[in-house]
Amino acid sequence: MAEFLYRVGRLAFRRRWYVALVWAAVLAAVGLGALKAPGAADEGFSMPGIESQKAFDLMEERFPGATADGATARVVFVAPKGEKVTAADHRKAVESAVTDLADGSQVASAVDPFQAKAVSKDGTTAYATVTYKVAANDLTDASKSQLVKALDQARDTGLTVEAGGTAMDDGAGAGGSAEVIGVAIAAVVLLITFGSLAAAGLPLLTAILGVGVSMATILTLSHPLGLSTTTGTLAMMLGLAVGIDYALFVVSRYREERAKGRDSGEATAVAVGTAGSAVVFAGLTVVIALAGLTVVGIPMLTKMGLAAAGAVVVGVLIALTLVPAFLGFWPNAVLRRRDRKRGRVEEEAKDNGGTRWARFVLRRPLPVLILGVVGLGALAVPMTSLQLGMPGDEAKSTSTTQRRAYDALAEGFGPGFNGPLTVVVDAKGDTGAKGDTGAKGDADAKAAVSTISRKIGATEGVVSVSPARFNEAGDTAVFSVVPSTAPTSEKTKDLVTTIRDARPALESGTGATFEVTGSTAMNIDIAEKVQSALVPYLIVVVGLAIVLLLVVFRSLLVPLKAALGFLLSVLASLGAVVLVFQEGHGASLLGVETTGPIMSLMPIFLVGIVFGLAMDYEVFLVSRMREAYVHGETPTQAVTSGFRHSARVVVAAALIMIAVFAGFMGESDSMIKMIGFGLASAVLLDAFVVRMAIVPAVLALLGHKAWWLPAWLDRILPRVDVEGEALTRAADTPAPAATPADQEAVRV
Repeated sequence: MAEFLYRVGRLAFRRRWYVALVWAAVLAAVGLGALKAPGAADEGFSMPGIESQKAFDLMEERFPGATADGATARVVFVAPKGEKVTAADHRKAVESAVTDLADGSQVASAVDPFQAKAVSKDGTTAYATVTYKVAANDLTDASKSQLVKALDQARDTGLTVEAGGTAMDDGAGAGGSAEVIGVAIAAVVLLITFGSLAAAGLPLLTAILGVGVSMATILTLSHPLGLSTTTGTLAMMLGLAVGIDYALFVVSRYREERAKGRDSGEATAVAVGTAGSAVVFAGLTVVIALAGLTVVGIPMLTKMGLAAAGAVVVGVLIALTLVPAFLGFWPNAVLRRRDRKRGRVEEEAKDNGGTRWARFVLRRPLPVLILGVVGLGALAVPMTSLQLGMPGDEAKSTSTTQRRAYDALAEGFGPGFNGPLTVVVDAKGDTGAKGDTGAKGDADAKAAVSTISRKIGATEGVVSVSPARFNEAGDTAVFSVVPSTAPTSEKTKDLVTTIRDARPALESGTGATFEVTGSTAMNIDIAEKVQSALVPYLIVVVGLAIVLLLVVFRSLLVPLKAALGFLLSVLASLGAVVLVFQEGHGASLLGVETTGPIMSLMPIFLVGIVFGLAMDYEVFLVSRMREAYVHGETPTQAVTSGFRHSARVVVAAALIMIAVFAGFMGESDSMIKMIGFGLASAVLLDAFVVRMAIVPAVLALLGHKAWWLPAWLDRILPRVDVEGEALTRAADTPAPAATPADQEAVRV
């Protein structure tokens, strides 16, 4: 591996113009494809294998043309204090607003609240439901503007008018200021680390180019592959972070090799052969973690994971080809200013912050290990009360109309009104079993639906049941059930379970089957599926990564230690997320106004992304220790050497990751805040507690045993030479003198 990458780095350095032109052509090609590609069709969120999805699919089949996945807007009208919305002038204003809301080419219907009896008992609140013919992502600007205009005109009459629903979603994900903040902080960290504008700018430039290629490719393929607008969010986040980190490690190793007296071409080749090997295996662990998201069985998550894995692959390829090509263009610009002035590159000091920290840990490994494990364990304790769900409008800021509409409906109609359950009754089996057709079959179907509706309505915790709506064939009915508790309440979850548990008795008595769906039931089912998929996902991802690390480090205990350390950090970060976003400790500091269940996909996101990044630091840090050990140093000397060469760069890489992820905490969307906070805290804990403290402490306690590998396993595992032993043997001959061109470049 090292020798192959050495040749790749040398070729990229020598043929730098060709490499640069190839990447420019790739960027231009995918960019042109992205501009000409049609937008992705919104296929909606689907979760195969859960009851809610089956019920939704049945509705699509039995109620054709009903646009079950069409966008909706629920417009809430609240009368001024002391007045009622049923008053003549207010009623006229509401009816006029409904007429305006119905006026649009994409509007399917707008229901008058007075005809639909959608008025609260006290008469202060009413709501109108606007249904669109297309999904939320397909709404035109004209339709959205018409909706906003109708709301504003209704407000001018003195009513308080708010709106929620999918039609109000702006479709904005993480982006804009989040990336700008992350890149700005990354630039400062790189500048402090390298002391050179060029050295700081090169990783940023190559990472941005890599993200450009990745995002343009995703946009080009969005229509044929059915990728949604959110697919690229994770790819952008990770592509930027790992792109900077991978280039950072290659540039850092290049400067180290120049300090040993190598000329620019040889230093580039050796840097790609050694640090590049670590980049390849670090990238593989990230790709494994992201591709492993297919195990969960959520199509949207699978697409996001594969798209992000593709962005990581692009980052690896750029680090191995474009970075050495740029080093060929500016071989001395990435050096420190004092080295350029002196005309020679000084070797890094034998004693630096990394070695001092390593010696501190090596002198007292057991206390450091105990303190690190106990601290992370204590932080992980809140994770035991983790509640999963999908925060909706209730989690938005009170400055948004969606949140105000949610609160108004809860106050006027009860907390459960915002999350009604939808019951789909399939009476086809009933009529078919009896062989009935015509009027008798319809009567049996209606009787079955009436019985099921009455029994569910009598269930404790149910406030009301709407009249059933039948399809044209008369064999399927749909009705809504309003719980007495909020959508995210545990009591609502218990109610869904109670209704489903009563199904066998109802089905045997009526001959009809029914299923419970709706956004509330869907969120409950998603949470349960994610929880059940988490353990298999961990087994697959951690298992494959352990095998990969066995090949990299040729050690049995080091990969196991790496996996256990990751579990500690991810559990601790989940505990931190629960503390802030579920229990509310410090939530106001992040601008989180409402606490509640943790997003269902959060544990999967955290495990997948952080595992890959944690293995990044493990590979970069421990591979230098392995390299020193292979070259004859004692276990403790190897730990110190690894920290001397890698600690500063690993710290910089971690700070960059934290900066990129923390930038998303400034977004208004609570779910994006949660993801940013979770990832930033996980990287912080894993890099600074696990990799920088627990890892050297464990290696110090294990000594030579850390690098032990059974003889039979040693024979089976392929040799990849990630530590560059072959390159070191070849370099034992005196290094060639710097060429006149190099000397002249240094003076310049």
